[in-house]
Amino acid sequence: MANFNFNKVILGGRLTADPELKTTPSGISVTSFTVAVNRRFGGKNGEEAQADFFNVTAWRQTAEFITRYFRKASSICVMGSLQTRSWIDQNGQKRFATEIVADEAYFVDAKSESPIAVQQAAAMMQQNQAPSYVPDGYGSFGGMPQAGAYQTQSAPKFEELSGDDELPF
Repeated sequence: MANFNFNKVILGGRLTADPELKTTPSGISVTSFTVAVNRRFGGKNGEEAQADFFNVTAWRQTAEFITRYFRKASSICVMGSLQTRSWIDQNGQKRFATEIVADEAYFVDAKSESPIAVQQAAAMMQQNQAPSYVPDGYGSFGGMPQAGAYQTQSAPKFEELSGDDELPF
């Protein structure tokens, strides 16, 4: 029999609170937050919705990214693994916790729909300022904005190919 081990979680939902960045005594960034995911099922009155709440922990750059760009009610997609840990509490009882350890996090909302963008636009309107356009920098690896992604870039130049009918596909 082959040795088959697989532990991958993909979770999409909304944050229930603002994530808070903390640092371990050795200087490692960490954040813990809860993601609410709607679950639909048919009830007597038709379709009813309930939510499942999942505890998520992120470390290092992923933790910094999440606390910088996500707020309460932000839609988020996290990928990681399911882990269980145990400890002895103050009363000597053994306790268990199951959580998702996020390796990756991605934006789900359109930029204009995110709670951060809405808050920034509202603040600018109160100050009688027009919101400025910021190019989208979310297309890089791992959902992390690229360095310099907020600078305006010119469109790439393409050259015409003659004889398209000679291509092998």
